[in-house]
Amino acid sequence: MASLEILIAFLGATLIFAYFPGPALLYTAAQTLAHGRRAGFMAALGIHLGCYLHVIAAVLGLSAIFTHVPEIYAALKIVGGGYMIWLGIQLFRQKAQERHVPTAGKPRTARRAFLDSMLVEILNPKVALFFIAFLPQFVSAEAALPIWAQFLILGTVVNLAFSSADIITVLFASKLKTALGKRQRWQNVGSKACGALLMGLGLKLAMDRG
Repeated sequence: MASLEILIAFLGATLIFAYFPGPALLYTAAQTLAHGRRAGFMAALGIHLGCYLHVIAAVLGLSAIFTHVPEIYAALKIVGGGYMIWLGIQLFRQKAQERHVPTAGKPRTARRAFLDSMLVEILNPKVALFFIAFLPQFVSAEAALPIWAQFLILGTVVNLAFSSADIITVLFASKLKTALGKRQRWQNVGSKACGALLMGLGLKLAMDRG
């Protein structure tokens, strides 16, 4: 691996990126506020597992395709943003009584949050570009470990750091949801706000030129 100084810099930069409020944290918070803590944790798990696809892509060098073929990057970005917008519309239009599902329906909500979150993460090409741009700065060609192993280890550390931030976000959002109570008025406002947040994130993803 790289020198101790470089690894310390890597950990510091990783924590900054992980805990700085971004789309992933906002998305996880929205899922938690809309569907509860279990769905929030499942959303975080979906993002975590989906992120490993980008780590593996970085290891194999596939993420570089987005740099050399911008049309693929643009198409995937539009698809991913459109899917998030669709999720936001569904949540925005959801009626209050539909959110008070029986216990038997909660696992399905959590499972849906898991699948949606994994798909949103996979369809986000900016994550792929992040790994292919960030990880090489901390890889050493002179290290005993091969380059691909260093990519895999560093990518796993980054993913775990981001997931820890997601989990903390779920806990805080769950506390906020409990504080707001189960009054229908707050449920309606919260659902529409979360739906609007997801639509805004999807629009930003689809329109962002970066």
